[in-house]
Amino acid sequence: MSTSKDAVSIAQLARTLLVSWDTRDLVSANESVLRIVRVEGTMDWHRHEEDQLFICWEGRFTIELEGSEVVDLEQGDVFVVPRRTQHKTSSSSVAIALMSIGLHTMARG
Repeated sequence: MSTSKDAVSIAQLARTLLVSWDTRDLVSANESVLRIVRVEGTMDWHRHEEDQLFICWEGRFTIELEGSEVVDLEQGDVFVVPRRTQHKTSSSSVAIALMSIGLHTMARG
């Protein structure tokens, strides 16, 4: 993960994500980490104790929310999954997403 003095190349890091759901932590700020992830295939249903921010960096992917409509994200789109909302992310082709995750969430594993 970068320190506050280092610039981060999202495009360069995206090229290092070689397998489905591979992730890299980019930077931390305000008790959260900005993470890059290769979205490919379907993630299992899960939930977080905090809101989760998604930014579609490249390609397109879908977020399904329990009891709600499906959200389709394309390059440049932003979406927040509300805390404690059961959701799953999927893509039929490779997409790159940026997402935030709280440091407290990371500590719990």
